[in-house]
Amino acid sequence: MKEIIKQRTKSQSVTILKALETMGTGLGKSNVSNQLIRSSMSVGANYRAACRARSDKEFISKLSIVLEESDETLYWLEIIQEMNWLPSESLSPLIAEANELTAIFVSSLKTVKERLG
Repeated sequence: MKEIIKQRTKSQSVTILKALETMGTGLGKSNVSNQLIRSSMSVGANYRAACRARSDKEFISKLSIVLEESDETLYWLEIIQEMNWLPSESLSPLIAEANELTAIFVSSLKTVKERLG
């Protein structure tokens, strides 16, 4: 499962980068694009770090960062959606994937926390 999530988070970053290349420029667009790039890439990079955790507590700490970045990615995608900066056929799959990944991270954190008691 870890390898699948690693691939999905990397794929999410690449897909977002490709979508943003079509968005155009402008002060607001540039700022939102930069934030989205940072947060989406951070999801994958920090998930890889979480997979290397040496303990459940370290895993929780690192995966909490992943969850925060995943939720931030969703936020920036929602801003782009509300501003109509990308067509919905491009944006809807990105939002769906961000929601799914966020749900996976929430579930994973809950499972590990329950195991620790």
